[in-house]
Parts: sequence; structure tokens; C-alpha cells
Amino acid sequence: MPLTPQTNNNSAAKAPKFTLIPASLPRPLTLSALCIALLIMLPIGAVVFEVFTGSLNVLTHLYSTVLADYIVNSLLLMLGVGCGVTIVGVPSAWLTSRYDFPGKTIFVWALLLPLAIPAYIIGYTYTGMLDFAGPVQTLIRDLTGWKYGEYWFFNIRSLGGAIVMFTLVLYPYVYLLARAAFIEQSPSITEVSRTLGCSAKRAFFLVNIPMARPAIVTGLTLALMETLADYGTVQYFGVSTFTTGIFRVFYGFGDTAAAAQLASFLLGFIALLIFLERHSRKQSRYHHALGKPAKANRLSGAKALLAVLVCAVPVIFGFIIPFLQLLFWAILESKIDYNFISLAWNSLYLAAMAGCIAVVLALLLAYAKRVHQRSRAVKVSVSLAGLGYALPGTIIAIGVITPLAWFDNQLIDFIKYSFNMDIQLLLSSTIVALLFAYTVRFLAVSLGAIESGMQQIKPNIDQAARLLGYRPLAVLQKIHLPLLKGSILTAFLIVFVDTLKELPATLMLRPFNFDTLAVKAYELASDERLIDAAPSSLLIVLVGLIPVILLSRSIKLSTKP
Repeated sequence: MPLTPQTNNNSAAKAPKFTLIPASLPRPLTLSALCIALLIMLPIGAVVFEVFTGSLNVLTHLYSTVLADYIVNSLLLMLGVGCGVTIVGVPSAWLTSRYDFPGKTIFVWALLLPLAIPAYIIGYTYTGMLDFAGPVQTLIRDLTGWKYGEYWFFNIRSLGGAIVMFTLVLYPYVYLLARAAFIEQSPSITEVSRTLGCSAKRAFFLVNIPMARPAIVTGLTLALMETLADYGTVQYFGVSTFTTGIFRVFYGFGDTAAAAQLASFLLGFIALLIFLERHSRKQSRYHHALGKPAKANRLSGAKALLAVLVCAVPVIFGFIIPFLQLLFWAILESKIDYNFISLAWNSLYLAAMAGCIAVVLALLLAYAKRVHQRSRAVKVSVSLAGLGYALPGTIIAIGVITPLAWFDNQLIDFIKYSFNMDIQLLLSSTIVALLFAYTVRFLAVSLGAIESGMQQIKPNIDQAARLLGYRPLAVLQKIHLPLLKGSILTAFLIVFVDTLKELPATLMLRPFNFDTLAVKAYELASDERLIDAAPSSLLIVLVGLIPVILLSRSIKLSTKP
């Protein structure tokens, strides 16, 4: 970025003042930002192209048969999960932010632990525990002498069971954001409401909850988007949603265009969800009064016991019980063969490659935005790069298959025509397609971590380096990379773990005879081999604890006086 002296017209005696001029971007950064944005938008554009150019025959058939079930089940699932995560997340956030009770310091971070368990894994685990042949019902029959049909028991493989599973693993989204909002609220707001005659309970519903509404709704939106994107849980529980429908069309009919058309309905659901949330509060404004954080009130007796139960129940059922059950199966009952080592290697190196690619692209985007904050091209590029995280893996997989398959077919025809040689697929149905999908899906995650770290570096450091003659990319290499080690590691770990847990895109794009831990756990569970699926599931959970631990540490540091 060029440095140009600017003199004051009113006083020629004053020394020139150097400022950073937002002129045209350096060519490498400009091209990098634009190319990354086009790369991320390619799958989305491919889905849109397939929607408008493909045949409507399969979609017409779905409309007359199962499309209504997809819509109704998706709506009911969203409604149930929305209520569940709100009921669990908001009270636990309020208690840990405003009250002091036994075990609070543990619950503050323990309530985040269910984030480490993917929904499909907790679904398999509870199915193995609560099914007719599971230990719970077996114990009931042994103690009572009842036989099949003589007693009622909750059917875990149902829409209600799916809602419970999603609630147990997704409530931390609401808890985390709501707790931060409650901590930021000044105690003077509650005190004013109390002087106006509001009881503590009424002030909570009329003042504190409305003030925290943006954070609660944001967490709720994230939870619902994860619910709509899930495939393993709803498929295993027999709940027909748009995600299961996309798989059936893709594998059953072999029609990519019809799968893209069905994916457009799911994309419309997500867009509608975001639009309704923003429209509902477009006329509202939320401002926090300045002041010291509220002092925690000490609870004792029955109130303290109730607070402990409210916080302990989601931790016990959302993490401790399924984790111990997986540990028991993996160590004492399952048999680990050499194939498990191969699965672990496939998963780990694939996740590591995806993490490296996402971090490099995020660094280029974040630095391009920092160098030229007024550049519309860079702002648009960074915004487009963040769209992928809002899309389910199924939609991204469909969007990746279409352009890569077209390119492979064109290349195969060209080689055959020009050199009379037969070549195999180079991009589609290879690891390249998987890495492309992971990059589109998780680039926004690494970009957020890198941008957050880069904002803490003062701009005068860049200016000093430029005055010493460093080019922008040299400043990034010599100055920013050493200062961003923590943010880079965090971004890498988050993408690493998300890639390890990703199921729909991996199922649709993996090469022939190439399995990962997530795919193997899904296949074994689908074959009712739940015990054999335990080692793969347990390793995913253990690796998933890494970002949860990092998040817990950051929360602990941020809440220190």
C-alpha cells in the first residue's frame, strides 16, 4: 500500500502527515480474494444451474408422493428442537451467569461438553441402550417378569426421539450465546425494573430475556441449521426429511438435477429461517447500559439443589452417559481390527489437509480485507467466502459433483480424441472433491478465527513495516504469521474436528472403497452393529473435545476479574 505525504493547506510550516491510502489492491491479494470467492460460489452456482435446467419429472413424482412428508417432518423437527434447546439452554445460561451455587465453576464449562458428540453418534448410543434388546429394557423385564407388549416404553426411533437427541447436543449453542448476553447486561437494568414493582421472576421474563433476545435467537438459528443439515440421525431414526430425500434421489434415481432441485427446497428453508429472524427484529434496537457486571447471588437449600439439577441433567444425559456407554463398548465388548487403524489414518490426514487448506485461504482473505478495508471487491469476496457454512453438506456435495464431473468428462473426451488414451477420473469421486467440499463448508469457521486474531494487531505495526520497505505479502509473512500463531492453531483445530465429524458430504463424495471413522460408524450402526461402531465413534468424540476445551479455557479467561 503506497504511502503519500499530505500537507495542511492552512499551514505550510507543519510537517507532512503520512496516511495509508486505500488505492487499488496489490495484484496478488486482489486475485487471491476474487479467486477464493469464485471457488466458494462454484458449488452454489452449480446447484442453481441444475435447478433451472434439469428435468422436473422426478420432482413431480416426489411432489405427488413424499414431498409433503419431507416438509411436515422438517417443520416439526425444527419446532421441537427449537423449543428443546431454548428450554435447556436459557435457564442454564441464566443460572451460571447470575447465581452462585455448588458446582457452578464446573457447570460453566461442562455444559459445553455435548458439543463434542455428533448427533448421529449420540443417536446410535441411546438406541443401543434403550431399544428392546438394550440393557434398560432388558433390566425392566428381568425385574418385573413382563414380556414384550405387556409394558409401554418410549420409542427412541421416532420423531420425538430425534428431537431429544438434537436437543441434547445442540443446546450449547443457545447456552453459550445467552450466557454471554446475560453477563453483559448491567445490574442497573434489573434494579430499575424492581423499583417499578417487578418481581425477580417478572423482571427475568420482561427485561432480561428481551434484552438477550438477539443472542438467544442467534444460538437458536445455529441449532436449527445444524438440525436441517443432519443426515445420520434422521435416517437412522426413520424420519423422512429433505436431507434423507436428497440421498434417496441421488442414489436411488441417480439424478443429480432432481437432487439439486430437492436441495433447493432445503436451501429455501434455511434462507426463510434467517429472513424471519431478521425481519422479526428489524424495528427493534438493543443497547446495554454501561456498568459493572452483576454480582452473583448465593443460592442455598432447595433453590441451590434445583439449580444443580437444571445444570446437571443436560450434562449427564448429553455427554456423561453416552460417553461412558461408548467407552464400555469400545474397551470391553468390541473387537478392534487392523481396519480401524486404516480408518483412523484416512480420517486424520483428510481432516489435517482440509484444516491446512482452510487456514491458508482464510489468511489470504483476512489479510486482503485488512490491507484495503474500503475495497468493495474484497468485502464482497470475504462475505461470499462465509456463505458455505450456512449450507448443509448435502447441498455442497451436489454442487461439487456437478462441475467436477463435467470437467472430468470434458478432459476424458479430449484425451481420448487427441491421444487415443483412456484416463480415469481426476477430480470427481476422488479426495480432491472431498477437500473441495470441506473447504467450501468450513472456510467461514477458519476465517472467523483468523479475522478475530488479526483485529488485535494494531495497524501502526503494518505502517511501520511498510515504511521499512516491506511488501504486503512480506508483512503477512514476517509480522502477522508469528503474531497469529494462536489464532491459526485454533482455526486449524476447529476445521480439523468439523471435518472429522462431517458425514453427509463424505458419504456422497468419498472415493470408491475409501472409508472414514464417521462413515464406518454410520455403516456399522445402520447394520445394527452398534457395539462394533463404538471405537470409531469414541475416537470422534475424543478428538471433538479439543475445541470444547479451547472454548472452555477462553471462557474461563474472559470471566476472570
